[in-house]
Amino acid sequence: MGNSEHLIILKQGVANWNRWRLENPDIIPNLSGNNLRRANLREANLSGVNLRWTNLGSANLLGANLSGSDLVKSNLREADLYKANLTDAEVSGAYICKAHLREACLQRCDLSLANLHGADLTEAYFNGANLSGADLNESDLGKADLSETNLSNSILSNVNLAAADLRRSDLTNANLEFANLSNANLSDTKLTTANLSNANLQECDLSNADLGHINLSSANLIDAILSNTNLSNANLSNADLRGAILSNAILSYADLRDCNLEDAILSDAILNNANLSAASLIGAQLISARLDYAFLIGTNLVKANLRLANLNEVNLADAKLFGTVMPDGSVRN
Repeated sequence: MGNSEHLIILKQGVANWNRWRLENPDIIPNLSGNNLRRANLREANLSGVNLRWTNLGSANLLGANLSGSDLVKSNLREADLYKANLTDAEVSGAYICKAHLREACLQRCDLSLANLHGADLTEAYFNGANLSGADLNESDLGKADLSETNLSNSILSNVNLAAADLRRSDLTNANLEFANLSNANLSDTKLTTANLSNANLQECDLSNADLGHINLSSANLIDAILSNTNLSNANLSNADLRGAILSNAILSYADLRDCNLEDAILSDAILNNANLSAASLIGAQLISARLDYAFLIGTNLVKANLRLANLNEVNLADAKLFGTVMPDGSVRN
């Protein structure tokens, strides 16, 4: 349990508490294990405080300073942390379900294995935070800054990440099934073995990202940017990639069956051994693309441009080629 004297001072009100903190800068308060449910701690100075195992459910922590605090395994369910400062805080294993963290600062915060199910994290700042193994199912991270964040093995299914900044973040093995990532920035992000089946990635920037062995089956990638992206061994079956930019992308051994790539740009892309059976590439640009040993059974290449493409050991007998520009510049009619 925490220090009973510290708890008495806190219960005298935030103004008195903050004044005591200013007068005693060398004291590290210990409030661990206490019941502070529904407590009014608005704008309280709780920086560096030991709040481990503390019950802060439904507490008012609006604008509170929790930087460097210890909130490991604490209860923050439905707490109001609007614009709170949790920079460098230790919050691993905490229960933060349905909490309000809109515009909160969580820079370099350790939230590993935390439960943030249904939390409001709109426009929150997570740069450099650790969210590995965290449960963010059904949470709202719209316009949040998650750049350089560790989200490996996290649960992000049904999450709203629209317009979020995820540059250089680590989403290895994360579950993003049915997540909304429209207009999000995922450039230079690591997404190997992640699950994004049925996710909405329309107009998303995935340039230079590592998506090896990713599951993007039935995902919406309309007008997405995937230039220089590694998609080797990826599952893109039934995905919608209309108008997507995949120039210089690596798609070797990728599963693109029944995929919609109409008007997509695949110039200089590597599609060796890729399975494009029954895929639609109407009007797609495949200039200088490498399709060695690719499967094109039932593939629709009507009006596609295959100029200078490499088609070694490719059987086009069952492909639709009307108006298609062939590697030698001739047009199939």
